[in-house]
Amino acid sequence: MPDGMVRRMLPGVLILACWVLLIVYWNISARSIKPAAEQQSWAGRLARLPIWLGYVLLIAAWVPPFASHGSSPNHVAEYLGVAICAIGVLMAIWSRKTLGKDWSRDVELKQGHKLVERGPYKVVRHPIYTSHLLMGLGTAVASRLLIGYVGLLLFFIGFWIKLRQEENLLLRYFPDEYPAYQARVKALLPFMF
Repeated sequence: MPDGMVRRMLPGVLILACWVLLIVYWNISARSIKPAAEQQSWAGRLARLPIWLGYVLLIAAWVPPFASHGSSPNHVAEYLGVAICAIGVLMAIWSRKTLGKDWSRDVELKQGHKLVERGPYKVVRHPIYTSHLLMGLGTAVASRLLIGYVGLLLFFIGFWIKLRQEENLLLRYFPDEYPAYQARVKALLPFMF
């Protein structure tokens, strides 16, 4: 394989490696979670649909015919995107590890659930969502394609819906602690949003 082709493919391979690392870590760590005390309804789980569509579009940005858009490489954008995606995956792993056995793929409470306010949860209330959005942003920036940014938009919509569901659940379960936490810590962007 010619060196130029390898250099052109490297950002996509690195982006893919970030997503694969996240998926592998998520699946391995999901084996050690607590049983649910209150599960999410099927209707509530449908809110993940924009997130899944976003994943599909972000992946499509790296697969022909979209990936073979013929534009000249922009190494600054590509490697900036890789760096953003890598920061996102590291933050996702740190956030997931901090939640420990209280983590859930769905919006649900675990038996003996505790409100976590340490680690990345000192900086934002939903660092896992922030980290996934960073990974989506990095993927879109590196791809430089509209389809990647549409995937990112769908990601944001889906995670915003899920965030609202989670906030309502936590307000019900932690009626004194959670409003104080909301007042101190922003939802997705430190000190801003």
